[in-house]
Amino acid sequence: MMLRNTILQILKFFYQPFSKVMPWQTFRYLACGGGNTVLDILLYFVCYNFILRQQIVHFGLFDMGPHIAALFMSMAVTFPTGFLLSKYVVFSESNLRGRVQLFRYFVLVGICIVLNYVLMKVFVEQFHFYPTVGKICTTALVVVFSYLTQKKFTFKVKQQQL
Repeated sequence: MMLRNTILQILKFFYQPFSKVMPWQTFRYLACGGGNTVLDILLYFVCYNFILRQQIVHFGLFDMGPHIAALFMSMAVTFPTGFLLSKYVVFSESNLRGRVQLFRYFVLVGICIVLNYVLMKVFVEQFHFYPTVGKICTTALVVVFSYLTQKKFTFKVKQQQL
């Protein structure tokens, strides 16, 4: 609770110049999602270049390209941070049960993983983008999809029965 309040206080300070052009929730999403996205890209870069050293990962029966393996490695960290920020900072008005939110978030992340995978394959293997540039392009597309899905499905506010 203290960490949530600290994050909200920091965001409120930076929100003032934006308060006339965007709603508070949208700013919170952009700030939290943006921070988590920067963390994701940084982790991706480190995993791809320094942990995997741009080498194919061998799993016995199949091989995985380093650009895809780094994608999964970075998401292992950003999944929980993204959920917690979304639940407690961005969409805290949602009255759905926590386990419902977590399940829906898990489904959304699964869809986003598939989108990330497909888009990374297209950008890197078809369009020959450098993997980090491909990741940035992929992220931009997936973020828009993710925001709309979180707002309208994962963390929606359920209408109360009268």
